[in-house]
Amino acid sequence: MHKTLCEFLLRLHEFFRGYAAALALLPEFRNRLTCMKQVILRLLILCTFFGACAICFAQQNYRVLNTWKIGGDGGWDYLTVDPSAHILYIARGPRIQVVDLKSGKLVGEITGFRSTHGLVVVTSGKVGYVSDGQGNAVRRVDLSTLKITASIDAGQNPDGIVYEPKTKRIIAFNGRSKDATVIDTATNKVVATITLGGKPEFPQTDGKGTVWVNVEDTNLIKRIDVATATVTAAWSLDPCDGPSGLAFDGVHRRLFSVCGNQKMAVSDADAGKLVTTLDIGNRPDAATYDALRGVVFSSNGEGNLSIYSQQSADSYTLLQTLPTQASARTSALDASTGNIYLVAATFGPRPPSTPENPKPKPAMVSGSFVVLEVGR
Repeated sequence: MHKTLCEFLLRLHEFFRGYAAALALLPEFRNRLTCMKQVILRLLILCTFFGACAICFAQQNYRVLNTWKIGGDGGWDYLTVDPSAHILYIARGPRIQVVDLKSGKLVGEITGFRSTHGLVVVTSGKVGYVSDGQGNAVRRVDLSTLKITASIDAGQNPDGIVYEPKTKRIIAFNGRSKDATVIDTATNKVVATITLGGKPEFPQTDGKGTVWVNVEDTNLIKRIDVATATVTAAWSLDPCDGPSGLAFDGVHRRLFSVCGNQKMAVSDADAGKLVTTLDIGNRPDAATYDALRGVVFSSNGEGNLSIYSQQSADSYTLLQTLPTQASARTSALDASTGNIYLVAATFGPRPPSTPENPKPKPAMVSGSFVVLEVGR
C-alpha cells in the first residue's frame, strides 16, 4: 500500500509540475491564472513532493553501508559518536580507539587505562571522561591530544557513564559496588555516591537534571535527580529480564530498555511505568533512538539489528530485522546522519570446559575486528 501511495503522489507531483509548466508557456493561460491560484498550485506541488518524499523515505530499508577493518586485540564495550567532530570512540580493554567517521580509519588511541568501559564527550573534540573498570576510577581526557589529564576515584568497577549538562556532572555507574559516583566537572571531585541496590547498566539523561539507569539484576529502571544525588523513582520492567542497553526519546518522554530474553521494554519516563514490550533479537547490549526519524534500534549479538518505526508514544511497528554480523551487540547513533555504528569480530571454536573454567570464551581471530556502518 505504501508503495502504491508513494507512486501515486509522485505521479500527482509530476502532473502539477507539468500543468504549471504548460501555463507558463501559454501567455493567454498564464494571464488568466490569478495570484491566488498560482499560490495554491505551488502549494499543491510542494505538498505532493514532500508527501511522496516522506512516504518513500519511510519505506527505504536500512543496509550495511560500509565495513571498516580496524583490527587490534581484545574485547570491547560502549561506543560513543561525537557527531560534530565526526569521531567514533570505541572502549577496548586498556585503551580507547579513535575512528574517523569520514574515512573509516583508525586515527589514534587513548592509552593509560586498566580496563575501559565507556567514554562520554563533555566538550566536542576537546574533553571526555572514561570509566576505567579495573582501575576503579574515572579518567578525564583531552580529546585533542588523546592524553589523560586527571584521575578521579570511583566505586568498584565503574561501567556505564553519562554527562548531565544542566548540573555539569559526570555520573559513573559502578557494577561491583552497585552504586553511582557523582563528579563535579569544574573541580574533578566526587560530590556524592548514590546507592542503587543492584548492578547498574546503561544510563541516559534528558539534559535537564534527570538521569535514568537500568538495573540489570533486579529488572528495574531507577530515576535519579542529579542535583540532589537521590533516587526519585524505580519501576519494574517485567516481563523483560536482564535489561542492559537504554535509549531515550526526549519528545515523547519514553525509555527503551533491551533485555536478555529478547524483549525491549518501553517505559514512560515521567509516570515511571512500563507501557509496552517489543520483540527483538537474541543477546542485545545496546539500544539507540533516532529522534529525527522516529526509529528505535536494538543491536543483537546473534547478528542482527531490530529496527522499529515509532507510530506514536506507545505504538511501534517492526520496520526491519537487518542481518549484521555475529557479536555486533553494541552500537551508537550519529544523530546528524541517522547512521548506526556497530562493532564485531570473528571468533574461533569454543574451547572445552574445565572445572576451573566451565564457560570458556572462544578466542578472537587476529585482525578480524571491524566497524559496521548502517544507514539508508
